[in-house]
Amino acid sequence: MKKLLIAGLAASALSGCVNLAPEHVRPEPAVPAGYDHAYRPDGSVVASRLGWREYLTDPRLQVLITSALENNRDLVAATARIEQARARYRIENADRLPQVVATGSATRTRIPLGTQPVGAGTPASGSVTLDRYDIGIGASAFELDFWGRVANQSEAARARYLSTVAAQRSFYLSLIADVASRYFELIESGEQIALAEQTVESRAEGLRIAALRLDAGVTSGLPYRQAESLLTSAQQQLAAEELNAAQLRNLLQVLVGGRLPPSLPDGLSLDAQAAPVRIDAGLPSDLLLARPDIVAAEETLRAARADIGAARAAFFPSISLTGTAGLASADIGGLFDPGDALTWTFGPSISLPIFDNGQRDANLALARATEAELLATYDRTVQTAFREVSDGLAGRRYLAEQVETLQRGVAAQQRIARIARLRYREGVADYLEVLDAERSLFSAQQQLLSTRRALYQNDVNLFVALGGGFGAVETPAP
Repeated sequence: MKKLLIAGLAASALSGCVNLAPEHVRPEPAVPAGYDHAYRPDGSVVASRLGWREYLTDPRLQVLITSALENNRDLVAATARIEQARARYRIENADRLPQVVATGSATRTRIPLGTQPVGAGTPASGSVTLDRYDIGIGASAFELDFWGRVANQSEAARARYLSTVAAQRSFYLSLIADVASRYFELIESGEQIALAEQTVESRAEGLRIAALRLDAGVTSGLPYRQAESLLTSAQQQLAAEELNAAQLRNLLQVLVGGRLPPSLPDGLSLDAQAAPVRIDAGLPSDLLLARPDIVAAEETLRAARADIGAARAAFFPSISLTGTAGLASADIGGLFDPGDALTWTFGPSISLPIFDNGQRDANLALARATEAELLATYDRTVQTAFREVSDGLAGRRYLAEQVETLQRGVAAQQRIARIARLRYREGVADYLEVLDAERSLFSAQQQLLSTRRALYQNDVNLFVALGGGFGAVETPAP
């Protein structure tokens, strides 16, 4: 029995001597060596070294993101896929070692004796009963993996597991970005509502004054109708923003996996959402390890190359071993007599493929075509990541410039509106001048809020595009 175990372990050690899979080499990224609009301000931090709590400091937003990471149904499904991939890897990896099973049996067999010939007197008949007791251990049809077929199948399953882990992390980061983006939009919508309410109140007062002037005969009905039109425009915008806010709250509920948490801490205003640190873009080559979607694409490519090795191995003979060792006796009392009861069997088998109507050729062609597709997918993933980072860097610069310009524009429009109202009260200008000034001011204030929100959304998207959000994490072992 001990010899059989030693033989099985030796066979395992000898298996997998040849690997027919293409060597996995990370493809050279087809992107420029650096980013446009990239700079390293003082105190900048590499994004991939930051956790999301270090970058997104709004207390209410942190509660929402935490709830989403715990309850979002899509993230729960992605986590379950990790467990599925881990189980598949363990199943494939188990075939690399012999499966040893213990057996035991007891049988009783009745064998009839021969009957005397006719005419020889009274026929005599009878039977004998034979007992047999067996115990033992054995390994059945263990494949000697000389060509690496089983090893490559195990490697492919492992790579797919790592790809699934990286895909789950990619979704994890995209969920953080989605929650933060919707939250910023909800804050903006709230401030747009406050702006619209303030504008409605101001224009209602203007309409009241226009009505008094009309009743006093100071002006005609035209200024009054113009003031009425100005008020209804603000009321319509208020209703639209309230609808938008309701839809954003509904979307946030879906992202957090149900109802919004009942007790939320106070959040920050839109002006206070600037990131506490400046992030360093680094080099495009850094993305290859920092971006989980790129890691997932590379591991999927690695699995495809292992599949090629398994498909190539199918062209070579398959050698299997079967062996058992144990004790057998016709008497249960003598079963454990090491001298007489020892029994063993050992036998190799070989399967040599001859003709399969092109099935193995087709399997190899399929594996190679799959590798070519996944190589192109990897390149596209890297290029998409480069574009997202480049867009984020450009947005960080130009959206900040837009916000600064719009702030000056709002201040100028406020002065214009104040002067237009004074000119109208003094009779120097008609109400059309006030109407244009009020509309321009309201539009400029709305645009400033929207652009500021877009700036902070861009900062979050850039943070995620650079692989930020996890800090120092390790891939769990399968």
